[in-house]
Amino acid sequence: MSTDRLAGDATPAPEEADADGTDAEATAAAGPAGQGGADEAGAPGAGASSRSAQGTGGEQPPAGEADGPATGEQGSSPGQGTPGPGAGRGSGDAESPGPDEAGDGAGAGAPTPAGQDEPGDAGASPHTEGGTPERAPAGHGASGPAASQGDAGASRDAGAGDGASPTAGQDASGGGGKGRRSAAAEALAAAVRAVESGERSAASFFNDAPAARPAAQATPAAPAASAAPRERARAAAPGSAHTSAPAPVRPPSARPARGPGGEVPGSGDVREVLAAGGAPEALAGKVAETLGEHAAEMLREDPWQLLAVPGVRPDQADGFARSLLGPACEPGDERRALALTGWLLERAALEGHTALESSALREALAKASVPDPDEALRTAIAEGAVLVFQDALDAPAGARPRAAEDEDAEQPVRVLLGLDRYALAEESLADGLARLASTFAPAQDGEAPAGGAEWEGAAAAAPSASAAELIRTVAAHGLVAHSGGEAARAEPAALVAAARAMGLRAYAAAHTEDGRRRLGAALSEAPGTGPEAGPAADPDAAPDAAPEAASAAVTVAGLLADAEGPGRDEEGALALDLLAVLDAPQLDVETAAMLVESLPDGARLVLSGDPGVLWSAGPGRVFADLVAARRCPQVVSRTPDPGPIGELVSGIGIGELSQVEAPGKEVVIVPVRDAGEAVHRTVQLVADSVPRAIGVPPEQTQVITPGHGGAAGTRALNAALKNRLNPGPGRFGGFDPGDRVAYTPAPGRTVPGTVVSADAEGLRLDCAGTPVVVAREQVGELVRHGWALTAHQAAGARWPAAVVVLPGDATAGLTRAWVYTAFGRGERHLSVVHGAEAALPRAVAETPFKDRTTRLRALLQAQVPPAPTG
Repeated sequence: MSTDRLAGDATPAPEEADADGTDAEATAAAGPAGQGGADEAGAPGAGASSRSAQGTGGEQPPAGEADGPATGEQGSSPGQGTPGPGAGRGSGDAESPGPDEAGDGAGAGAPTPAGQDEPGDAGASPHTEGGTPERAPAGHGASGPAASQGDAGASRDAGAGDGASPTAGQDASGGGGKGRRSAAAEALAAAVRAVESGERSAASFFNDAPAARPAAQATPAAPAASAAPRERARAAAPGSAHTSAPAPVRPPSARPARGPGGEVPGSGDVREVLAAGGAPEALAGKVAETLGEHAAEMLREDPWQLLAVPGVRPDQADGFARSLLGPACEPGDERRALALTGWLLERAALEGHTALESSALREALAKASVPDPDEALRTAIAEGAVLVFQDALDAPAGARPRAAEDEDAEQPVRVLLGLDRYALAEESLADGLARLASTFAPAQDGEAPAGGAEWEGAAAAAPSASAAELIRTVAAHGLVAHSGGEAARAEPAALVAAARAMGLRAYAAAHTEDGRRRLGAALSEAPGTGPEAGPAADPDAAPDAAPEAASAAVTVAGLLADAEGPGRDEEGALALDLLAVLDAPQLDVETAAMLVESLPDGARLVLSGDPGVLWSAGPGRVFADLVAARRCPQVVSRTPDPGPIGELVSGIGIGELSQVEAPGKEVVIVPVRDAGEAVHRTVQLVADSVPRAIGVPPEQTQVITPGHGGAAGTRALNAALKNRLNPGPGRFGGFDPGDRVAYTPAPGRTVPGTVVSADAEGLRLDCAGTPVVVAREQVGELVRHGWALTAHQAAGARWPAAVVVLPGDATAGLTRAWVYTAFGRGERHLSVVHGAEAALPRAVAETPFKDRTTRLRALLQAQVPPAPTG
């Protein structure tokens, strides 16, 4: 790889101090509520040394990534003079997958929770690539699939009053490192078994019943958030209904219709309440949008409901509550504990977790100055704000296998707590995958599967041995995992083309529009779909064959929205026989659940992807859990990615960062001393050096950096690139015609585009030939400049050239998966603006990804028999 400076020897820009993560762009803001104050309690998360809350992942969602618990100092408690909501500017930017940084509007100086799993996010640098339209809190958004009815092996608390089991404050995960559990874990396990057997009610296991709730804290009946009906067995514990119980933080409902002038209904009353609590009145619209038409009444009765609003921190909600409640505001207020519990679990979801270990959640509550975290968790469980699950732990590596006499000994378990929304999605997904896996009965010895001759003929005509293996495997199984790099995408394309040639309704879905375009091209070139289909091909039909084959390529979002693909049958299922999903690591648990629930009985599903890339922006690690569960056949491609970039990325995938021969300057390293020089060199590369030396114009070169904030984050880079490539006053909400933008129609989805114009209807974009109009009031949260993106935003897409910026202030968040994803975005050329020094090879060698706490693997292992081997 060349270390020539494509950018030449331009004078380095003056050194810039590392940004502290504050975001001048952040809005929600800045309100009078005071300045200073303790940082929020961070979501327990990533990678704490004891298994407590595993970091987001993967880089390996997650919407991003900081490893390690979201920092944050001791959370402020009511009465300590903390600022009210909106004080200060948005916090920083460790890349957390998501449309906007989670900290926007959150207040200066407050560290945002560890970014969703995206490397680059920062453990060290306070940069978090969050998302303003951050994933809606529990209950909102895409958790539509019908919930599974069984527990699939993991015991769980059924919700309000049904409680399961274990006393939530006790940690069962730590029980005995040598196959023995602690006394607390034994008690929790006994509790779960007794509830499941019907011996005792769940409520009876709460030794200290929650204290009587004063009538003053009663929460008025609020309209229940609409949710898809879910069949779920719940055994209500006697006495579990408390009419005066404070409600958990309300999830935002569907975006309400705006009234004249674009104001959300109810904003006027909310504005009065916010003013009384010292909060910025500018938050009124967002509060009304999140809490619904009764938002003002809800806030008067329970000020901590403000935590449901994206961007509001615990210390700000405390300040608001103190202003409204006066001396009655106390750190141990039950309403505060419930709101904090929900908030912490939502922050964990932003980091990619679908649940947290009880010990991690308890520690986070203590950090937030909740006086009795155990009591707070018991109350949250009793009220149905959180669910309890018991998952078996794997035996430690090298542990002695259990002897026959130990067969009855109980396996170590960990107790997890989670929100209903993600629990239902994960269980629904496990049920759906189990249904597909059982589609075909295993063939008896010597017996060929139905239609075997056709499938075998297709395999024989496949373009590669790996494609042939995939076709043969899919012929006999309803659920198959396929893994490989960029070149391996041709294999599921060959599968879909072969299936369509057999008369099956087969489709392939990609994560992004760019992925769909590349997939369509691969389908057009697959055997049997083009003009060279063979002597039997109809010459008159040949010109239309390739376009017809390309129509089988869709995006996952378009397929679920019925905007692309075959449409639905009379039962509401997708009208198809086979679906290959590429970029499967980008599927979050809710999207995957909806997709699997939409497949008809008898359909075949292939989940295909590169196991080395970052995991999804949303919670879960669907593809990794499916592979780890070993409950379906797995086909591993043997097709290598070509060229110097392919060689470099392949080495990174196995933990090796080595130099590669790049005679055509396919890979160039540009060393820099500081963030200021990194920005200077990046602009020079995009605007001059790459077009001149490689022949790739600026509009086809993508800049990728670890986070949004900091001196070399996306905001700083986009400002510098706009100034050079498309200078202008930003008269349309900061944008000018010709600006490259990143449009985020939904959390976790980034669509590149270009600004065309703006009018009364909103900002007009051209997104790969598709006109898009973004309403004026949504531009700030859905659109940002797009010359520079984070790796999570870039995942699933490729450009002719990529410039990866590695500033020294973001090195703590680097992982192998982040580097693998970022370096793999360039097709013809990769420039690395390198200021990370030894941190880069160390991340590649030592930090594969940031783990996530999920339940899908255990659920699959409980429901599906092991896949045949050999």
